[in-house]
Amino acid sequence: MKVLVVVPTNEKHRAWLEAAAPDAEFIYKENPTREDVAQAEVILGNAAPSMISPEDKLQWLQTNSAGVDGYLDGCLPENAVLTNATGAYGLAISEYMLAVWLELMKKLHTYRDVQHTGEWKDLGPVTSAWESTVLVLGLGDIGGEFAKRAKALGAYVIGVRRKGTDKPDYVDELILTEKLDEYLPKADCVAITLPGTKETKGMFGAERLAKMKDGAILLNVGRGMIVDSDALVDALESGKLSGAGLDVTDPEPLPADHLLWKQENAVITPHVSGGFHLEETHNRIIRIMAENLRAFCAGKPLKNVVDFETGYRKL
Repeated sequence: MKVLVVVPTNEKHRAWLEAAAPDAEFIYKENPTREDVAQAEVILGNAAPSMISPEDKLQWLQTNSAGVDGYLDGCLPENAVLTNATGAYGLAISEYMLAVWLELMKKLHTYRDVQHTGEWKDLGPVTSAWESTVLVLGLGDIGGEFAKRAKALGAYVIGVRRKGTDKPDYVDELILTEKLDEYLPKADCVAITLPGTKETKGMFGAERLAKMKDGAILLNVGRGMIVDSDALVDALESGKLSGAGLDVTDPEPLPADHLLWKQENAVITPHVSGGFHLEETHNRIIRIMAENLRAFCAGKPLKNVVDFETGYRKL
């Protein structure tokens, strides 16, 4: 069995993978050729969708990302299994969300701007996580970990799911997506951790942003296409929203002349909350791959299998 590993690895990571499939032939190439991809029966990591063909030998693709939107439109062989890295990113991205949320509430971003002028200036009232209402869209690993942290700071946390009524202990209330508009006016912070799918594309346009509570903060670590960037600019410029923390944008990369860059109350980072920036995230990704590789070799069910219809992992 040929296993093509396109995710970056170190000696420790390779030992984990090779121990999981001692009889496999491993090919480590972060920039594989078309031939490498075509001959691989297993691919570990985000090989470019444009390099994959339905005619390939591929039986299973394990991404190193939680999002899989590039692989849902027919590039994979018909019977190939797709799994994602859900479970690897909750720590890093929830801490990023918490940091940006606190930054916006305490005006640290604007104090940083003023710092460069050398002016000793009081910027006025701030807000608190304590007794605030936080709406978390998506209760997977990332959304769940952020919900836990928000609740620990004294927030009333409302989780939003597509389906399912089992309320986790780390949320105070659970609603289905169909009730989102009813709850938006109640939330001081709306945190989006959803994947990019046909259903989530444009989910937060001008109409939905207008339903949010005056002065609310919007956080988006899901996909940029979920939020209409022009409508968000309008909401920030008008003061409808007091701030936005964005690790993803639409388009992405965000053009240098885009008005979002000019918004005083927008904190924007270039899709870096996850990735391999935190060593533990990198380790967790490889552990998930090794566990699934061991299961694949044994003919056992894999973790994080993605439903091609919804773009979400199967429960």
